[in-house]
Amino acid sequence: MIRRPLRITLVFIGVVQLVLGVIFVLAPTQFSAMAGLAKGATWEYWMFGMFGARALGFAYGMFLAARDPDRHVHWIQAMIGVQAIDWLVTMYFVLTGTVTLAQVSTASFLPLIFIAMLVIFYPRQQATAQTAPAQSQMSR
Repeated sequence: MIRRPLRITLVFIGVVQLVLGVIFVLAPTQFSAMAGLAKGATWEYWMFGMFGARALGFAYGMFLAARDPDRHVHWIQAMIGVQAIDWLVTMYFVLTGTVTLAQVSTASFLPLIFIAMLVIFYPRQQATAQTAPAQSQMSR
């Protein structure tokens, strides 16, 4: 039953990634304006699009991991890393005054919640059991 909270978390993160991916690919200028960010150089929207593609890829990975967390533990590990970097970067730009808490919205706290849920419900025993045979084959 411990897998249910993990699966719910992975699906929720997947949905967030999917929404961000679609927004950043299809409507980067509208998102930027809605967040109250100053109009930037046009090349910045290229970066939004590139991030959007990666967010869509991570959405796919989260949906895969939600179906079988033990088999797709590397997607979970990658998302923990992504969320940690997201939060650190967000806090850096908030603390330097580049953006406000209102502009970053949920990026100021959701990464911490995601990390906590992914770490608390991380598939420990099964992941160890699955990697042990692979490691012994590698040493041959």
